[in-house]
Amino acid sequence: MSYSKPKPPSRGPSKPRIALDALLEDPAGNPIRRALWLDELDRRLRPYLPPSLAAHARLANFERGRLVYVVDAPVWRAKLRLAAPELLDAARSIGLEAAEFVVKTTIPVPAAVPVRKAKPMSAATLEALQAALASLKKPDPSGPSDAG
Repeated sequence: MSYSKPKPPSRGPSKPRIALDALLEDPAGNPIRRALWLDELDRRLRPYLPPSLAAHARLANFERGRLVYVVDAPVWRAKLRLAAPELLDAARSIGLEAAEFVVKTTIPVPAAVPVRKAKPMSAATLEALQAALASLKKPDPSGPSDAG
């Protein structure tokens, strides 16, 4: 008897890839096409960034001769401005008509602070708190009543 393994399904294009290709063919795919082009451009220019700066800077746009980068802090903005001539030359070397260099700083979004649930109060703590609050009340101006 001969046992044979079932053949794996053929490796055709994946469904997400087919959907992406269909979207890119549609005029509505222009923003996606542009984003992919900018991402590729960022990858090509990234080697020209100083190593310490590469993790903090990203190409945001290129339009009408303006190469626009974003950084995550003002200190990186200053350092990237120093690298501007080299990046402009690199952009020109890959065929872009880059004439101006712009750096923008993003506003950091604070991390969400987890909401802590209040712990239930013990009976003794509740009684002590009520006694403390009662001691803060103003005395009755008429004074204690002598009934009796």
